[in-house]
Amino acid sequence: MNEQNEQPIEDILDDPLAEPTDEIVRLAAERDEFRDKFMRALADAENSRKRAEKDRRDAEQYGGSRLARDLLPVHDALTRALDVAGDEQRAAAAALIEGVELTLRELSNVFGKHGITIIKPQPGDRFDPQIHEAMFEAAVPGTNAGEIIQVMENGFSLHERLLRPAKVGVSSTPAA
Repeated sequence: MNEQNEQPIEDILDDPLAEPTDEIVRLAAERDEFRDKFMRALADAENSRKRAEKDRRDAEQYGGSRLARDLLPVHDALTRALDVAGDEQRAAAAALIEGVELTLRELSNVFGKHGITIIKPQPGDRFDPQIHEAMFEAAVPGTNAGEIIQVMENGFSLHERLLRPAKVGVSSTPAA
């Protein structure tokens, strides 16, 4: 307020008949500067809050990614053990194979509970560099260039982040 006539500064500035003094103009400019600083500080605080919330969510979702990555070879070893066991071995070691199957199933359940999904490409699928890693290229008759011809290892993702790409062989057969 202006001490001379006890009117708010806005009224004096808005009144076309009133002559604003230098002091009033200076105070109005100072007020506008403080208002601008306040609004910027408020926006910065809101941005910081949003950034902290996003960091908290990311830490919650992806905090265990190192542990998850370390467990992937265990899954691979159990899968290979079951793949190698032929019919003769299955008959001779039925209890052992059943134990490996149960262990693999339980590990898969734990993966699913924590958002880890298995990327299982199939021969004939298109190679996608976002989720596949090409281990070799070979010209294979009857296939198109960029087509998966062999899967060496499945890939894994944690929620939408890639933990490990699927390792595949890709056809380099030129288009006819």
